Amino acid sequence: MSEARSAELFARAGAVLPGGVNSPVRAMRAIGRDPLFIARGEGAEIVDADGNRYVDWVCSWGPLVAGHAHPAVLDAVIAAARLGTTFGAPTEGEVELAEEVRRRMPAAAMLRMTSSGTEASMTAIRLARAATGREAIVKFAGAYHGHADGLLADAGSGLATAGIPASPGVPQAVAAKTVTIPWNDPAALGEAVERHRPAAIIAEGLPANMGLVPPADGFLELLREHASSSGALLVLDEVISGFRVARGGVQELAGVVPDLVLLGKILGGGLPAGAVGGSPELMQLLAPAGDVYQAGTLSGNPLAVAAGRATLELLDDGAYEHLARITALLADGLRAAAAGHPVCVQSAPGLLTVFFSEGPVRSLEQAKACDLGAHATWCRALLASGVYPPPSQFEAWFPSLAHTPEHVERTVSAAETAFAGLSRARRGAA
Repeated sequence: MSEARSAELFARAGAVLPGGVNSPVRAMRAIGRDPLFIARGEGAEIVDADGNRYVDWVCSWGPLVAGHAHPAVLDAVIAAARLGTTFGAPTEGEVELAEEVRRRMPAAAMLRMTSSGTEASMTAIRLARAATGREAIVKFAGAYHGHADGLLADAGSGLATAGIPASPGVPQAVAAKTVTIPWNDPAALGEAVERHRPAAIIAEGLPANMGLVPPADGFLELLREHASSSGALLVLDEVISGFRVARGGVQELAGVVPDLVLLGKILGGGLPAGAVGGSPELMQLLAPAGDVYQAGTLSGNPLAVAAGRATLELLDDGAYEHLARITALLADGLRAAAAGHPVCVQSAPGLLTVFFSEGPVRSLEQAKACDLGAHATWCRALLASGVYPPPSQFEAWFPSLAHTPEHVERTVSAAETAFAGLSRARRGAA
């Protein structure tokens, strides 16, 4: 399998892009190799610059729930582009997308669109502080809510992948306003809320940025209870889980109603988009209805809106049945392939992580304790067999509507080969 063209492009990229990439995890350093440069995507597969084909379980880190280049999404984007790519003025499409989001997520009765999940997080925090008159924010170790200064302490995703606990350049005074506590720890939550009286408790409803680490039974309900009793706002980050795990996201499955919800990824159907949603009472604090300022030149971009609407139209009951079925098939297959290895596969409809751990992973610390070296070796072997996994233990796999049982079969076969290689390496080391 030649990678000459990818190597050439990476060398060129190093001269003009920091680290040769535009987002850290793409560099594949966590699995001990250089990145592949992708030329095109087709359904559940991608083809790199050297013509090598892979079953893609990253799907652009979640937006492509329908797979690459879905005809309905492409048609919608092309039709919108013919009318103009951006106007800096309201369009009918923005209204229609917001109405569809409200139908799926009643908590998002009003929506303010942004161009990314990071911008949505920033807006929600500003809104929560304005609404409560408080400054402190409670977040959870391993949760990634974008790269805003105040939310980078003990964050997941690329920070966890690179082993960075926070980030240089974040003022101490800003970091001090964020209280970080362990995920799935009721006692730490109660103590933090009582001591700091926060403006908001922000959490991923189904954390997938330290790998997929579901909430313990009753933990989301406890977040709601503590927020309500303390006067804080509950901000539920559904950038990843929104429209993926269910029609109405985690809040539908858990029956927990947040004060503010963060959206992204699927919302833009593969184009840059994010949003914060909430009740009219809260959302109308935003300018121009209120005096909490937020703005964005490309917010509600007509191409992203068109892609998002087309994607949501594909997500009917049958689509969610397919996501649940294909995820379960993949999870079961990977568990079988790992027989005899200390591996735990954690999954939810449309999400999955293969942890190199003896038992379940319930926190960032447990995720960090996994055998990251074995995971890296295993991922490199998958790539060599034509399967493209997330190149980090701290990320999720993203099954899509385009994945079929045949894609799962190819993946499980590659996983068996990769696990066999690990066994041989361990015997050799012994």
